[in-house]
Amino acid sequence: MTKPRLSIGLIGTGFMGKAHVFGFTSAPRVFELPYDLDLHTVADVTSEAAERARVTLGFAHATSDWRTIMADPAIDVVSITAPNALHKEMSLAAIATGKHVYCEKPLAPLARDALEMTLAAEAKGVRTQVGFNYLCNPMLTLAREMIEAGELGEIRGYRGLHAEDYMADASGVWGFRHDPAGGGALADIGSHALATAEFLCGRITRVMGDCVTMIAGRPDGKGGVRPVTVDDVGRAFLRFENGATGSIEGNWIATGRKMQHDFEVYGTRGALSFSQEHFNVLHYFSTSDARGRQGFRRIEAGPDHAPYGLFCVAPGHQLGFNDLKAIEVAGYVQAISGKAPEPFNFRKGLRIQTLVETIQTSSREGRWIEVG
Repeated sequence: MTKPRLSIGLIGTGFMGKAHVFGFTSAPRVFELPYDLDLHTVADVTSEAAERARVTLGFAHATSDWRTIMADPAIDVVSITAPNALHKEMSLAAIATGKHVYCEKPLAPLARDALEMTLAAEAKGVRTQVGFNYLCNPMLTLAREMIEAGELGEIRGYRGLHAEDYMADASGVWGFRHDPAGGGALADIGSHALATAEFLCGRITRVMGDCVTMIAGRPDGKGGVRPVTVDDVGRAFLRFENGATGSIEGNWIATGRKMQHDFEVYGTRGALSFSQEHFNVLHYFSTSDARGRQGFRRIEAGPDHAPYGLFCVAPGHQLGFNDLKAIEVAGYVQAISGKAPEPFNFRKGLRIQTLVETIQTSSREGRWIEVG
């Protein structure tokens, strides 16, 4: 039986653009999806770059004007991996034509922009997805299941960290992530730490922020220096609705760190520890173990942790980053079909941006703030 087709339009062909394509091409080969996925049109800043991407990534068409994608009635889903400051304009244009939108995080530079995008999508009835694919890891799903089942007892504490070093070199050129309209470590990668915190421990109700700029100026690529006002490190103390306390950090100048998306959860009966640098492993401590035999045990990802088994029948062989993107795409496609809720829609993306802005305000004002 022939399946209906979903035609994809992609804007941006950098790191995340390629990751989206890997998700779109892998998901139908791993999951039983309700649609066949068609790579229709790719857009980049020049015709030459777009044509190279068309050939390399397997699209049927290429364009240097992203508006071409919005105007084409054959395209069903718009995948946005352009710089953060462009997300709003592109998303609203896609929504206006009734297209579904898959947008990389952060959803928008400002919470009020994210709210406008969310309300527009909900009013139009289109399905949305924000790219938080770390949450698609079967080990994070397992951690949440253990917490919700009470295996850790009452949750008392949480620590989250997302640290990388791609901005550690002060001679690195000023880029779109340094733009106050859409940059900063807290928004760029601290958003992952916040999303994971609420995924595991529930809603954050109060924050105390500390956002710091360590590199005050960067080369502008033209022989001058451009000032930097966004944070290189963003931290916050947290209070959760369930009574737990905790902290998160987003840090893009953490020398030597390439992908340290870590968390620790402490409860009255046990604890969990996880690192994205070894993201096929979850460590679990139980107070019920005999004295003299206690310690963190290693839980290795395997077919018992769905959907790992669809990728590989053998435990310990490990999933990769792009596999998480395939899981994200599969969940989103199911939502488009109406067979499942949206895994992480624009409203959830708005929630994360609201947390980011509240932490930034707290840092400026030097006080605890309730999260609206």
